[in-house]
Amino acid sequence: MAVSTAPYAAPSPDRFSENDAALTPQTWSELRQIAARYPEARSGLLPMLHLVQSVEGRVTPEGIEACAEILGISAAEVSGVATFYTMYKRKPVGDYLVGVCTNTLCAVMGGDLIFERLKEHLDVGNDETSADGSITLEHIECNAACDYAPVMMVNWEFMDNQTPDSAVRVVDDLRSGAEVRSTRGPALCTWKQAERVLAGFPDDLADEGPSAGPASLVGLGIARANGWTAPGGEASGRTSDEPAEAATGTEGSHEADRADSEGEVERSGAELKHEDDARGTEEAQ
Repeated sequence: MAVSTAPYAAPSPDRFSENDAALTPQTWSELRQIAARYPEARSGLLPMLHLVQSVEGRVTPEGIEACAEILGISAAEVSGVATFYTMYKRKPVGDYLVGVCTNTLCAVMGGDLIFERLKEHLDVGNDETSADGSITLEHIECNAACDYAPVMMVNWEFMDNQTPDSAVRVVDDLRSGAEVRSTRGPALCTWKQAERVLAGFPDDLADEGPSAGPASLVGLGIARANGWTAPGGEASGRTSDEPAEAATGTEGSHEADRADSEGEVERSGAELKHEDDARGTEEAQ
């Protein structure tokens, strides 16, 4: 699908909310850059929507129409994607998006208490933004960090082993402008800055912080202490130069299984033909 190269034309100001920042020619250019990364241009829609959010703070009607125009698809198709995934927001998001996991394990470990405490502290409900515009709070599903439950996310960076008190300290520090570092990642940036990274424009901070914490490495430590290794090499009964199929005889067994299967198909076909012939004879009589 060809990417549109039509010149940028600013939309009529009264078409969109006065609180939305209009997409600039630079943003249009970057949207086209994203689309051009993919053999099928529409595959770039997800990062394009993240870029729209990095500029406008949400997925706006203007952003939807821009993506549709560049990709040569309908606004309805873009809107369908934007409303399907929860990472795309149709309401303005605060400077920081705080998500508290309330899935089963995090909930029983204290996630529900954390969420209730933050709602009270910020005077907001789920998917609402504090009066000063700094924090948007939501409850989220599992983020695959159960070994650090209860977990809170800030702009999709992990805040592990939280308590109601520590969660309040995090949001208060964010609101005061103090530097807050994620447990296993870099210092936290704003939500719009994080959205730009998700759009494919890196901030070169991906390697900051540990890639895995102690709780995630417990199994590896036990394996090393006991001398356990994954099957392979001599443990699998073959040498590194010997093909796996030759060592295990799997190719021969596969051929035998295939022959048996084909035989079953042939027998089944013959039986069906015999039944049809018999039925035809009975009807003729």
